[in-house]
Amino acid sequence: MVSTFPNPASVDLSRVRLAIRSLQPQLVEWRRRLHQKPELAFQEKITAAFVSSKLQAWGIEHQTGIAQTGIVATIKGEKPSTKVLAIRADMDALPIQELNEVPYCSQHNGVMHACGHDGHTAIALGTAYYLQQHRQNLAGTIKIIFQPAEEGPGGAKPMIEAGVLKNPDVDAIIGLHLWNNLPLGTVGVRSGALMAAVELFDCTIFGKGGHGAIPHQTVDSVVVAAQIVTALQTIVARNVNPIDSAVVTVGALHAGTTHNVIADTATMKGTVRYFNPVFQGFFPQRIEQVIAGICQSHGAKYDFKYTELYPPVINDQAIAQLVRSVAAEVIETPIGIVPECQTMGGEDMSFFLQEVPGCYFFLGSANPDKDLAYPHHHPRFDFDETALAMGVEIFVRCVEKFFT
Repeated sequence: MVSTFPNPASVDLSRVRLAIRSLQPQLVEWRRRLHQKPELAFQEKITAAFVSSKLQAWGIEHQTGIAQTGIVATIKGEKPSTKVLAIRADMDALPIQELNEVPYCSQHNGVMHACGHDGHTAIALGTAYYLQQHRQNLAGTIKIIFQPAEEGPGGAKPMIEAGVLKNPDVDAIIGLHLWNNLPLGTVGVRSGALMAAVELFDCTIFGKGGHGAIPHQTVDSVVVAAQIVTALQTIVARNVNPIDSAVVTVGALHAGTTHNVIADTATMKGTVRYFNPVFQGFFPQRIEQVIAGICQSHGAKYDFKYTELYPPVINDQAIAQLVRSVAAEVIETPIGIVPECQTMGGEDMSFFLQEVPGCYFFLGSANPDKDLAYPHHHPRFDFDETALAMGVEIFVRCVEKFFT
């Protein structure tokens, strides 16, 4: 929630140009239509068709079917410049049953836009429309990337592999995330690490089952697993420099069937997060060392699988400063810019930022006064749609400033 910040004051949109303020009803309509038709990773066919239909109607050159459902739109300014700026928006939803009671509630059972990607897509569409209508005032080339599968397994990497940053080659990239951890009328932007690496592990402990009253005949997988869960917490506490930040979380532990049976196996699932890229490769080795040692001491065996899903999101200093300067021009509230905004959440925008300089930033979207402050991935997540026009204005000004 946003308890550490005051409720947003009446947000002044006077710094948002009239042409974009006039788009606000359309932005809301697009967002709500997308919200009603949420789709999971690499299944965003309805969403992609909607995006493509708009781009086609506006005469914007675009490619579809990239990394299955991704789209890249290309807008060329009429003023001379060889520079290329990319804007990225994600399109996928989550496997969550929506509990909101609103006219635009999800119509797809068990699927919901609970992270604001419908808003990201609407903002990107609004940006594309405005830039296309004003390309006579623009220099250079703008690529707008509509990406599938951010929530996993990740659509950024396959889009990069398909060449979305080439022909013409992208010089820099920006993207935003509507953020209910910040109130409406704020922007979280910083250079360096903004979001954490996302790594996952799965482990199965193989013991020897038996009667709960005769434990000496068994190898108790529950006891082994419990010791592993406790020991894993010492990795960050005793192997990571306290100046750095990292998290090891066991999110699922399953074993046994009833009161008096010692479980033959136990399974656990967990996640690792960190900001500093120096830790890449460290955690899988150290976690397995802990698991192997405890299993050996009890006579158990194990199966261990580790997945490095996303690297940390690391912003380029120069592009972050560009976004910060634009935010200062657009946002007019007492809080305004939050420079040290970070989260251990992850994002596959990180793959784009590994390829070209760029900046990913948070656009505050919570409004407790309207009961729009539920956290991301909550079944009642929703955001203040006033942020939509603000997002378009920030993107447009970033484009204008990048090419000056």
